[in-house]
Amino acid sequence: MSFSTDIKNEVTRLDSTREELISELSAIVRNSALIDRSIVITIENNSVARRIFKLFKNVYDITPIITVRKKYFNNGLSYILEIKNKNKQILDDLSIINNGEYKSIPLEYIYSDDDLVRAYLRGVFLSCGSINDPKTSKYHLELLVDTLEYANFISKLLNDNDLNSRVISREKKYMVYIKEAEKISDFLRIIKAYNAVMYYEDIRIYRDHKNMTNRLNNCEQANMDKIFFTASNQIRDIEKLKEYDMMDLIDEKLKIVIEYRVKYPEASLNDLSDIISLETGNKISKSGLNHRFRKIREIVANIENKD
Repeated sequence: MSFSTDIKNEVTRLDSTREELISELSAIVRNSALIDRSIVITIENNSVARRIFKLFKNVYDITPIITVRKKYFNNGLSYILEIKNKNKQILDDLSIINNGEYKSIPLEYIYSDDDLVRAYLRGVFLSCGSINDPKTSKYHLELLVDTLEYANFISKLLNDNDLNSRVISREKKYMVYIKEAEKISDFLRIIKAYNAVMYYEDIRIYRDHKNMTNRLNNCEQANMDKIFFTASNQIRDIEKLKEYDMMDLIDEKLKIVIEYRVKYPEASLNDLSDIISLETGNKISKSGLNHRFRKIREIVANIENKD
């Protein structure tokens, strides 16, 4: 069972006011129904089909005719609900038809307050939405709709709730999508999928912690590589001084750092400055130590240039 199916199974059990049920049903019919002499809704999720059946029965006192068909390309089932009575009243009430004309965007009373927006977005998700399981895939929520105008309308409802949704064209349809994990979690909260929120947050926290650990490990490894690279270059310069028989010509301060660098070849400059300060009784900072190694580099560079 997919994560999207789990979410839909959860929200189909919600109780709502009559006004919220109308908003939810408006979105479902808008996105899933074929309208002719009757209203025909085709759904692949059993829980959603039962939800639609219940909505029509409770709100309009109508019992839809249900047909179950097996899909040829897989082992799944399609649930077809047909409504033949009160069609004009229902379509007017759901703001699908107004004054005899089809409405791509519902009238404002369908989404006039926060609770109705929640209900409408829940209906959109039930009819044409999906969310990737955060455990197995990238963070991704999508709502696939038929027109750009409607996609922009849905995106605005989402973004009025600070969800950072975007719209792109996909074949002959339009996809409203969200990529940010935090915003997807907010969407689940908005449609009242609270169990899904807790699951999503648990996985998100785990993944974020794992990613943070990986980033810290990468930073630590990069820092170790840098220390090794710096120390290797310093030892190479020291070996060059010895090769050119220059050790007797440099001052005592440089001899001290050379002695300790050879003695502690893997130490960072911070650690090496602490060791020298402790063992010699003469405090030297990291910057002071770095300055002395630069002088050694300059001496070696001058010798190499003369050659």
